[in-house]
Order: sequence, then C-alpha cells, then structure tokens
Amino acid sequence: MKRIPRPLDPIELRVLGALMEKEQTTPEHYPLSENSLRAACNQKSNRSPLMSLSETQVADALDRLFVDVLVWKTTGSRVAKWEQNTKRRWALAPGPKAVMTELLIRGPQTVGELKTRCARMHSFASTDEVEAVLRELAQGVEPLVTQLSKLPGHRWPRWAHLVGGPVADEPPPDRVAATLAQPMDPAPAARRHGPGLADQVDQLVARVETLEKELAGLKRELGVESNAVEARGEGEE
Repeated sequence: MKRIPRPLDPIELRVLGALMEKEQTTPEHYPLSENSLRAACNQKSNRSPLMSLSETQVADALDRLFVDVLVWKTTGSRVAKWEQNTKRRWALAPGPKAVMTELLIRGPQTVGELKTRCARMHSFASTDEVEAVLRELAQGVEPLVTQLSKLPGHRWPRWAHLVGGPVADEPPPDRVAATLAQPMDPAPAARRHGPGLADQVDQLVARVETLEKELAGLKRELGVESNAVEARGEGEE
C-alpha cells in the first residue's frame, strides 16, 4: 500500500490534519462529527492559511479521503463521526505524528517552530530531536517530508510535507505579500532586513535550551555547596 496514494488538495489536507490534531489534543472529543470537523478546519488558531470551508466542501473531502482509506466513519452513535486512518499507511510514532500534523495544518516550518508548536501533542527534548524525526520522515522510497532552502536571516531551513505533492521551494505567500507591501525605507539595510517573527522564535528556542543547560549546571553546583555547608555545621556542633 502506497504511503501517499495521490497528491491531496488543500481542503483534503486541512481535513486530514484537523482530524490528526484533535485526536492528539482532545481525545475525549474524538472521533469528530462533520460539524465539529468543519469547526476544527476553520478555527483561527494554529492554522495557516486560514480557511472558511462549507459543509459541502468538508463532506466532499471526506468522501474522497474515504475512498483512499485515509479516513474512516465510525458506527454506533446517533451522529456519524469520522477518524483519520493514517496509522495504516504511515505507522507513525507520537513524535513523527505530531510533526506531520503541524506540517499539515500550518505548512512549511523550521525545526524551532515545530519544537514549540508540537509541544501540545508531543514534547521534544531539543531541536536536534525534531530534526532527527524530520530526516527519518524524509527517507525511503516514499518520503513524507522534504527540506527546503533556508530563508534569508533564518538560522534553520524550513521543512514541508509531501502529502500534497512536490513543494515549491519559495517563501510562504504571506511573507511575499508583506515584503511587497513594505514602503521604501531610507534606513540602512541591516535595519530593513532585521529578523522576522519566525526567526525570533528560532532564536528564543535556542536561548531557552541554553538557559536550561546552564540552570541544570547551576543546580548541580548549588547541591555541592549545600552539602559543604551542612558538613561545616555538623563540625561546629
């Protein structure tokens, strides 16, 4: 069975990604009815791009995904509910599943962005662990992800899923639009092309990891000092 039976369209990607997300973040409300799934597809948080899908669009996408055995309808309840079925095709562990979910619902991202955003589904110890998962997903005859080129001023390159077919290695549309909308600025180039929000997130993630290591070392040192103080107190008595 092929991992990707055919390139999925943007609506199918959103439906599949929303099902995967809700399974991990709100398992008590999973599987989802079509109304709940539509709300999940159209929510304003954790989504890029934002969508406003109709009931018909969601229902049609589910029908197409059902034919490819990527989703499945559950029985036994008054209202029909849907669940994703990628476990049969992709066989993903929790970490890779969280990464694929984020890529499906938000598009190309850096390892730093993925580490931060996947935390609600799976906690990664470091960006190196995220990158190892991505490189594993990029292997094999049918890779699920691919690495894109690094954007100017960014520490890490972006990664994208291949479930919708080959990915154009270019900046996201919102970045292009923002660049075209900027007025001419006589300020120096270093100011005009300063780090963007995504790059700031990358830097903050790296800084947090450094601080965590420094804090762990400081705790070890304080433990040694505390033991030494206790030993001196016992000697004085």
